[in-house]
Amino acid sequence: MDTKLEREVRFLKFYAVVATIICAALFVVSFVIGNSRKKFDEIDVGRINIVEKDGTLRMVISNQDLQHPGIVNGKIIPRETPRPPGMIFFNQLGDEMGGLIFGENGGKGHFGQLSFDKVKGDQAIGFRYLESDNGTYSTGLEIWQQPDIPGDVLQDKIAAVKQIKDDTEREAAIQKMRENNELTTRRMFLGKGRDNAVSLEMCDIKGRPRIKLTVAADGNPRLDFLDEAGNVTSTIPE
Repeated sequence: MDTKLEREVRFLKFYAVVATIICAALFVVSFVIGNSRKKFDEIDVGRINIVEKDGTLRMVISNQDLQHPGIVNGKIIPRETPRPPGMIFFNQLGDEMGGLIFGENGGKGHFGQLSFDKVKGDQAIGFRYLESDNGTYSTGLEIWQQPDIPGDVLQDKIAAVKQIKDDTEREAAIQKMRENNELTTRRMFLGKGRDNAVSLEMCDIKGRPRIKLTVAADGNPRLDFLDEAGNVTSTIPE
């Protein structure tokens, strides 16, 4: 018969084996968890959120169905239709600061755009390519003047103006916003138009073209200077 000492020795051996297995298992698990770097040959995914260690969202890579609507001044941007697929960037405040988007433009047409936004505002600079179904296209660099107003506040003001039923009164309200530099205006375009001409157009802060430098499709160059009303005041060559 087994003595008490023999039973205790067998128990200690069993305990030692079990403890060793548990320690080995914990070591393997900790190693796997600690090694968070994974490698994939191929992956299909609808959306990827890039976040900081504290969970702050910095970038979204998504298809159209799951695309982020955007955030401005800490508020989600309301949208009636889905945004195009692509990458949306977010700054340290949590607001959208631009992105790379692309999509279709009717049948065989498509578009692509890389842009960056003013803080708490809309796009201030962008590279665009836009091709229609018939094959004509425009492409270039654009710079916009953004008002010094948070985007959500500006959208509320524009929505209120659109509610004005009287056409004359509504246009006067829009003109007042324009005079107060409260509307987005295009300041510069450098690129190619659908007419196959390349041009540089520079505008004043109200968005009115003041200088146009053009090389037409036939090769003829032209430089126009315009007044506030859009009238050409001087042309080179005359």
